[in-house]
Amino acid sequence: MKTDIDRKLRDFLGAKTAKIFADVLGIETVGELLRHYPRRYLKKGELTPFEELEVGDQATVSGRVKRVTVRSLDSKMEIKPEDVNKFRRHRTITKVVVTDGRNDIELAFFNQPWLANKLTVATAALFWGEVTMFRDIMQLKSPGTEILDEDDLSEAEIERRARPFRPLYPATAKLPTATIERSIKIVLDSLEELEDPLPELILRKEKLIGLREAFQKIHLPDTEADWTAAQKRFRFEEALVMQTILAQRRAVTDALKAVPRARTAGGLLDDFDARLPFQLTAGQAEVGEEIFADLARPHPMHRLLQGEVGSGKTIVALRAMLSVVDAGGQAALLAPTEVLATQHHKTLTKMLGELAEAGMLGGAERATRVGLLTGSLNAAARRTAMLDAASGAAGIVVGTHALLEDKVQFADLGLVVVDEQHRFGVEQRAALSQKSGENTPHVLVMTATPIPRTVAMTVFGDLSVSTLTELPAGRSPIMSSVVPAKDKPAWVARAWERVREEVAKGHQAYVVCPRIGDDVKNAADEEGEFATATDEADAKGKPPPAKSVLEMAELLAEPLAGLRVEILHGRLPSDEKDSVMTRFAAAEIDVLIATTVIEVGVDVPNASTMVVMDADRFGISQLHQLRGRVGRGKVQGLCLLVTDSWDGSKARERLAAVAGTTDGFELSRIDLETRREGDVLGVAQSGRRSSLKLLSVLRDEEVIFSARHVANSIVSVDPELVTYPGLRSYVASALASEATDYLEKT
Repeated sequence: MKTDIDRKLRDFLGAKTAKIFADVLGIETVGELLRHYPRRYLKKGELTPFEELEVGDQATVSGRVKRVTVRSLDSKMEIKPEDVNKFRRHRTITKVVVTDGRNDIELAFFNQPWLANKLTVATAALFWGEVTMFRDIMQLKSPGTEILDEDDLSEAEIERRARPFRPLYPATAKLPTATIERSIKIVLDSLEELEDPLPELILRKEKLIGLREAFQKIHLPDTEADWTAAQKRFRFEEALVMQTILAQRRAVTDALKAVPRARTAGGLLDDFDARLPFQLTAGQAEVGEEIFADLARPHPMHRLLQGEVGSGKTIVALRAMLSVVDAGGQAALLAPTEVLATQHHKTLTKMLGELAEAGMLGGAERATRVGLLTGSLNAAARRTAMLDAASGAAGIVVGTHALLEDKVQFADLGLVVVDEQHRFGVEQRAALSQKSGENTPHVLVMTATPIPRTVAMTVFGDLSVSTLTELPAGRSPIMSSVVPAKDKPAWVARAWERVREEVAKGHQAYVVCPRIGDDVKNAADEEGEFATATDEADAKGKPPPAKSVLEMAELLAEPLAGLRVEILHGRLPSDEKDSVMTRFAAAEIDVLIATTVIEVGVDVPNASTMVVMDADRFGISQLHQLRGRVGRGKVQGLCLLVTDSWDGSKARERLAAVAGTTDGFELSRIDLETRREGDVLGVAQSGRRSSLKLLSVLRDEEVIFSARHVANSIVSVDPELVTYPGLRSYVASALASEATDYLEKT
C-alpha cells in the first residue's frame, strides 16, 4: 500500500518548490524530505514579552530596531554605518536598542560593525540570549539574532521561529534552512497515512517512539529529550535496514549450492604441514579449522580473513587451497596488481617446493602446479596458464583481473581467495564465481587492513569474520620515528646516513614516495590508492607537489653514492617490474625507491629500513601497511616518516599516532575517527552520499549489534519480509538508492 511517505513533494509544496528541492538536494518524495534531518539545533530561550523579562532568564524576544550605534573601542569615536567597512580591523562595539512599541531592551555586539547595515532602524527581528542588567539598562548577553521579513510577522510564524530548539538543516544559498523548515512543517501538518517500517513489537522491545512522533520531535522539538528520542529511533531504523539487507544476502548465500570440500587425510595439505619449518600460531590453527568446517558444507563459504601485517594470512589461505585441491577441486587467488600477483605466485611456489612441481623432474609423488595469469604475459605463457587452468593441471591459479576474462576457464573451481578485498567490486568477484558452473565456489576474502568490529558488521556484514592477531615467532619489532624536515632538516640527512649504515650491515632499504614524477598527480591516482591530502599549503592554498620517485632518484645520487639504487612504480613494463623485484629479493639491490606498489604482499626479509617521503600524504592505515614491509626477518625494522608539516598540525598528530604504536587495530580506530562516514563506507570516493544520516558505524556499536540480532531473527523466519510490509518497503527503497553502493563492496 502506498502511503504519504512515498508521495511526491509537489503534492504538498507545489511544483515550483518541489523542483527546487529536486534540483538542489535531490529530494523528491515526502520520505526523503522528512529524513533530511537537522544537522544541529539552535538553542534559544522561550519567546517572552518585554515586560515579563527577568534577569538570569534565557529568553527570546521579538521587536523592531529603534536605534543603532557603532563605536571604536580603540579611538572611542562613533562610527557612521556607511563607514563601518573601514573599521573591520578595529575593536568595536555595536549597540542596538530594540523595542516592542512600549518597552526597550539593549543588545551589545562586539567586533561585528557590519551589523549596523543589517539591523537598520525599523528592522523586525528575533533576538535571544541571557537577560542581564547593566547600569539599570536591561540587556541580552551574547545575543543571537534572526532578521524577519515583513511576510514573517504573523503570530504563528514568529512562534515557529522562536521555538526553544530551532532546527538548522544542511542547506544551500538556493535552498536556505528557513525554507526547508517551513516546507517540513507544511508536510508534517498534512500527513495522514503513515506506515512505520519498525513493527510495534520491535518498538516496544527496543523502547523506541513511533514514526509519526519521531518525525515531529526531530523537526519540531520542544525539549532536548524530544530530539534525543527521535534520533535514537532513527539510528536504530537505519541500522535495522542495513542489517536486514545483509541478513537477506547471507540467507541467499546459504541457500546456494556448493560442492563440499571436506578435508581429506594423506593429501597435499598433510604433506605441506609436515614440511613446515615452523609451528602454526594458535590463531592460524584456529582460523584454519573454521575454514575447513565451512569448506565441508554443501553451501558456499563466505568468510573474511583479516589480520595484522605479517600475521600469516598467506599460510592460512594456502592451507585452505590445498584442502580444496585434495578434495578434487581448484583454487584461484585474485590479486589487485601484477606486482602482488607475481609476488604471491613466487611465495606459494617457494612454500610448496616440490609439492608445486607436478609432472616435473624432482616433483613430489603427490603434487600440483601453481599457475600465474596476468595481462602482460606473452602469448605462449598465457596459453600454457589457461590450458593448465582449464585442464585442472594447475590446482592453484594466481592472477589479476585477467582471471575474470570470459575465455579463462577452470576444470572445477572450488575456492576463490580474494586478496585486498577493498580493491574489488562484487561484480568482479561474481564473474570469477560464475566460472564454476552450477555450483558456487567457496570464497575467502583477505585484508591486511584491521577493521573495527562495527565496520566489519556494516561493510562486510554478509561475511563471517576471522581475525589473526598474533604475529608468528621470529618476527622483529618495528621502530618508527617522525622526521620533521622543516623543523629539523639535519634529521633528513641523518635518515640517509641510517640507510647507509643498514646497507653496510648487509641489509636493504625502501624509500617510498607519493607519486611517480612525470606529472604532479598523486600516487593515489597512479597506483590505484587513495592518499590523504596534506594539511600544509602554499600561499595560494594549494599543497606543494609531493616528492616523486624520479625526483628522489636524482636527489639521493649523492647521499647514497656507491649504493645499488633502483626505482619501482606501477607504470614500468611488467617484465621490468618483475626483474627489479626479483633482484631486490635476491639482495642485488641495496635501496629501492618506489611508490605504494610495494604496499602489500612484497616480502623481503632482508629489508630492515623504510623512509617514507611526504608521509603526511598517506592515511594512517596505509602507512601501517607500508611499514609492514620491513622487519619481516630477524633484524629489527626501522621506519622513518619524513614530513614538511608543522608541529601541532593535524598531519603531525596522525604521524605521531603511527610512530606511537604498531597495533593495527588501534591505528585503524584512530584513522576512522578522523575520516568522514562516507570514507569509511567507501562512498565518498565515488562522489555519492552515504545513506547513513544519523547512525555512525564507528560510534553506535551497541545499536548496530542490537539491530543485527533483530534483523537475523526476522529474516530467519521471513526472508522476504512478507509480514513486515513497512520494513520491506523501506529496504526496497534503500536498495534502489545509489547511496547503498557501499554495500556492494562486500
